[in-house]
Amino acid sequence: MLERLFIRDFILVDRLDLEFSPGFGALTGETGAGKSILVDALGLLLGARADAAVVRAGCERAELSGEFAAPPGSPAHAWLLEQDFECSDGVVIARRLIDAGGRSRAYVNGAPASMTQLRELGALLVDIHGQHAHQALMRESAQRELFDQHAGLAGRVADVGRLYRVWHAREQALARALGERESSERERERLQWQVEELTTLAFDPQAWNDLQHEHSRLAHATQLLEGGAEALALIEDGEAPLDAQLAHIVTLLTRLETYDTSLAECRGLVESAATQIDEAARALRAHAHSIDADPAALQRADERIADVLAAARKYRVEPEDLPRLLDEAQAQLARLDVESDPSSLARLRDEALAEYMCAARELSDERKPAAAQLSQGVTAAMAELAMQGGRFEVVLRPLGTPSVGGLEDVEFNVSANPGQALAPLSRVASGGELSRIGLAIQVIASARSGTPTLVFDEVDVGIGGRVAEVVGRQLARLGEARQVLCVTHLPQVAARASWQWSIAKRSDGSETRSSVVVLDGAARIEEIARMLGGEVITDTTRAHAREMLGPVVVSA
Repeated sequence: MLERLFIRDFILVDRLDLEFSPGFGALTGETGAGKSILVDALGLLLGARADAAVVRAGCERAELSGEFAAPPGSPAHAWLLEQDFECSDGVVIARRLIDAGGRSRAYVNGAPASMTQLRELGALLVDIHGQHAHQALMRESAQRELFDQHAGLAGRVADVGRLYRVWHAREQALARALGERESSERERERLQWQVEELTTLAFDPQAWNDLQHEHSRLAHATQLLEGGAEALALIEDGEAPLDAQLAHIVTLLTRLETYDTSLAECRGLVESAATQIDEAARALRAHAHSIDADPAALQRADERIADVLAAARKYRVEPEDLPRLLDEAQAQLARLDVESDPSSLARLRDEALAEYMCAARELSDERKPAAAQLSQGVTAAMAELAMQGGRFEVVLRPLGTPSVGGLEDVEFNVSANPGQALAPLSRVASGGELSRIGLAIQVIASARSGTPTLVFDEVDVGIGGRVAEVVGRQLARLGEARQVLCVTHLPQVAARASWQWSIAKRSDGSETRSSVVVLDGAARIEEIARMLGGEVITDTTRAHAREMLGPVVVSA
């Protein structure tokens, strides 16, 4: 449940630090006082879209922070573990910063989080019912979404949608193959010729490096032979061969060493140089024997290099990229082989359709009992909400073709009065009836939800009198098992709450702020009396408020 909410520089709020209680709580206040600001702040904290307009005028940024209970075993705790967020103490702290430029940052238990993560977590913690939710029920897509959510089928619907998209993509691929067979065949021939050419070329990067080295040796065989012979002659031949000079230096230093032992190091270095010169001479002789001025081999190397460079120029790549080009061409050719084969595509399409139909039929089977259950529940709730004799029915209308939402449309039908035929909700319900039916659906759907905190933002608009008392009792019953927060203007609803806050808007002439006051027993009586009587509060109004609140609040 929601335990704490911190708000700073958000719309009309400069700073609020609120601690929440369990059960059913009512948020009341004058029209325009900003009662829904708390709901908006909670929605933004849990991933709703934000812009710079939410930052209080003249401030750099708005800050929202909420603390929620997430005990081990709860869906939120499992999500934290799955996403590698810290969750050792069973508490979730969500934080969101929105700067004056509209940029937003989010954190979960101190670690950065994406907006997607924030929304996923928020769906496990809080279920917000907006004041215009009943109007959304006019759309069939909203009816199906609410019904599937109520029935706990959202995951299965997502799987059906995924399988539908796979089938639809394969259906389109088959249509393209049939409609573009000629152009596909030309592309296939081009790729096949390219694959054959590159396969025949058989380019290998290591062999390419070796070939370039060998070509250099063959092309410069004469220079290598002549240069090697000259170097060897300087070492061994001539009037002053290098090896003989080094031998003479060693003899000289050995004699001088008898007078000064410090020359031993110099003598050792010269001896080492003499040894290396001898090894160099042997290596030069061996190198000379390895050089073969082979015009035929040079010609073959020239031709191979020319072939590789021509292929690279043709395909506008470096020689080293030719293997990658071959792999890509082979992959494209394999794809075209499949896409240009209607029988293969039809088989894949049929496999995808069969998989979709299996999942969609299972979804249909699970929707049927859920539809009957919701129909009975809402019909009973309508009677409580002064619509005796009215009926509500969830109709599962079969579709002729597969759809992303399954094999049927979900339609809410209603009969608002006894003897009236059932008809789609969007055509027969008046504004007041729609408000009551929408509220009944939301309350029943919420009762089956596992979300620990439920928020109702003025969902009781358009009702009053005895119906408002019924709504208050229903919300109070929800509050026995869940934390329920309700923004309301109805005293009958607020009086049923376990606790109550008043939201007020104050101005000092230069700045307007919204504030929250926690109401005790006497203050609750005054607030309920204000809601009953308006601007002028009489003793009779207070007595009525005291009666509505009951003995527990009166004695507080």
